Amino acid sequence: MSQHAVGLAVAQFSPGADPRANREEIAALTRRAAARGAQVVVFPEYASCFVHPFDDSVRENAETLDGPFVAHLVALAAEHGVTVVAGLLERAEDARRVRNTVVAVDAGGVRATYRKAHLYDAFGQRESDWVEPGELAPPQTFAVGGLVFGLMTCYDLRFPESARVLADAGVDVALVPSQWVRGPLKEHHWRTLLGARAIENTLYVAAADHTPPLAVGNSLVVDPQGVAIAAVGTTTDVAVAFLDRTAVENVRRVNPALALRRYRVAPR
Repeated sequence: MSQHAVGLAVAQFSPGADPRANREEIAALTRRAAARGAQVVVFPEYASCFVHPFDDSVRENAETLDGPFVAHLVALAAEHGVTVVAGLLERAEDARRVRNTVVAVDAGGVRATYRKAHLYDAFGQRESDWVEPGELAPPQTFAVGGLVFGLMTCYDLRFPESARVLADAGVDVALVPSQWVRGPLKEHHWRTLLGARAIENTLYVAAADHTPPLAVGNSLVVDPQGVAIAAVGTTTDVAVAFLDRTAVENVRRVNPALALRRYRVAPR
């Protein structure tokens, strides 16, 4: 392992309706991840609060970026010397809905913010009834240990363009906080899409999911050749992988697919 490797943890748990209990679980898992060598810790989508099915409590528990959830993440980042990435129920301008937001924070505060672009209106679900879609903004990225990290969320995995715009922005590691709903073949889709996004963009992909029974679990870190190098099964736990920029460079030298492509992504 290179002396420049960056420890990345995917932290798997099932957030519930009690924001305080969720914050306590995040604190325990951050402590565990840091003890195992992580410098970046990725938590699931809706880590601040989650109920199934959605009801009015999602609006009641939505917070601002300067609210208690983000403040808690910043305090944890400072205590453990890590960058924390987690899903937040954020207040929206539309009082009838919320935002599905991912924040990346370190001891100095918020480093990057991403609001989910592709809402989960599929497989019998309608996330857009409750959630305001994010604007198509340029990727917000952050760097740790010479690696550039970028943010996407759950259902975005089914849209190759989401990861491709991160690759275009110079990202080495795509982070994917998720609540990947269980169902026929859904775990197969999960693993296949994570691998595909890594292979076609020749970058690392790391995804943190909720635990079963509502989600598939199986949080993963996938390397630029699509190989899972760290994983959690169905339990509440963290898995740590050590990422190296030279791995991305080596794969891109052998397989310069990004340089050879003849199309670019345009918003619609």
